[in-house]
Amino acid sequence: MRQPTRRAVLGAAGAIAAATALAGASSPALAAAPGTPPVVPLPDPPQDVTHATPLLVRRVNSLFRDKTARDVDSFMSHFSPNSLYYTDATLGWYVPGRAALEAVFAQYMPTWPDTARSYATRIIGDENSAIVEFTDSPELFGHEIRAIAAVDFRDGLIVREVDYWDGRHFGIAAVNALRTPDARFPTTYGEEYVAERSSPALRPVLDRLCAALATGDTTGLFAEDAVFEDLALHTEFTGALAVDAYVGRAYTRLPYGVGATVRRTLGSGRGGGYEWIGNGFLGSHGIIAVELDPADRITRFTATWDASRLDDATMAALLADTLEH
Repeated sequence: MRQPTRRAVLGAAGAIAAATALAGASSPALAAAPGTPPVVPLPDPPQDVTHATPLLVRRVNSLFRDKTARDVDSFMSHFSPNSLYYTDATLGWYVPGRAALEAVFAQYMPTWPDTARSYATRIIGDENSAIVEFTDSPELFGHEIRAIAAVDFRDGLIVREVDYWDGRHFGIAAVNALRTPDARFPTTYGEEYVAERSSPALRPVLDRLCAALATGDTTGLFAEDAVFEDLALHTEFTGALAVDAYVGRAYTRLPYGVGATVRRTLGSGRGGGYEWIGNGFLGSHGIIAVELDPADRITRFTATWDASRLDDATMAALLADTLEH
């Protein structure tokens, strides 16, 4: 059976996104054809939960199992029935309600093959708000999606989720065919309806980070062996000295550098991050996730945003900043 495209998903729900973050972590065993040995299921992927509370990890992994198991009722039971705001920030698909989201999964989840998987690779935060790095395998929507989701909970249920991912990894032509026209692209993602529940201890760290990225001076913010990665640029630096030097070279061109503002903060005192709005190209927005040590220094920084909005020449200029001399 031909897999539904994300355009088909959108049409079925009337303006809805289906690349939801919190869903299936393990894949059921595949049925073997007569006379052939059974297919061995893939192992669960490595998962970093060092900066998440145990309760959050249990809830997230339960959601993942339900999505990969294609259990619509169990999957949707993790979302608030009263208020739910879901957005695919790359495609501009905003869903202010549960019914439309449920209708999409009820129609398409049963058509996914046994090989389809959606799983988290990193979970940061607590049962109030969290940041989740996740992957949708190509069988779900035709192309692989590697995203970072901002997730807010109330009474143990998801009330707001925003998925951020790089359209170049998905495929520029495919993203352009699915993206909401710029004139109708949403400017808010439900943040005005859901109160922030990030840790008060985390917010000063995020404020300092945002200010430092705007000035190009991150001195003292990163731990000695910190890792800095930008998923859209496929770039990683290790060590505070290398990170500080890179930010000093790149901050005027990075979309989360000069002029960027904070949309929303998420996470616990052990780590979290913020959604940001850039002061640059159209559709300039994304998310930054951080993990902290006991001294509130950043041990890991991960950013993602939609690089498909930029042409190759602009991307080349950004990549030139990654060269060390």
